[in-house]
Amino acid sequence: MDDQTALPPADFLGLTADLVAAYVANNAIPASELPALMAQIYSALSGLTSTAPIQSDKPAAPTSAQVRKSITPDALISFEDGKPYKTLRRHLTLRGLSPEAYREKWGLPADYPMTASSYSAQRSELARSLGLGLQRRKSSLVTEGDETTQDDGAPAKRRGRPPKTVEAVEAVDEASAEA
Repeated sequence: MDDQTALPPADFLGLTADLVAAYVANNAIPASELPALMAQIYSALSGLTSTAPIQSDKPAAPTSAQVRKSITPDALISFEDGKPYKTLRRHLTLRGLSPEAYREKWGLPADYPMTASSYSAQRSELARSLGLGLQRRKSSLVTEGDETTQDDGAPAKRRGRPPKTVEAVEAVDEASAEA
């Protein structure tokens, strides 16, 4: 708290009296309950300044058995709400956490998965059936397996400028020596 919002303890009596007066003005209370109401309000106000031990935001880390139980083939059980998810990334984003922050918050190992294994396998199989990831191999497979190319045993033509031959170098040397 900064100095402007901090109240000295003597002001609690005045605040208590003001609060009780406002409450009694709008609510019907028997006179016998006024001292109890005043004591309750005063203790609540004085309790606001007492320094209670601050509870950490970090919950207790799950045991290794709980971590193992949270990973199933079909779903991952979230430690945030206890519900099963095929992928935790979207669930964590809605709660304002990144996968790294989630692992750190719950004390999980760095290799803790963010997607269920069956879901990953399903997506992988879909990608393979669509032919994804084969573009690099496709060019080398086409040249090796293409029957329309001529295979005379001669090496394929290289692109670019041909290398200088020994005769060409000697001819250039002779021409420069004559000049």
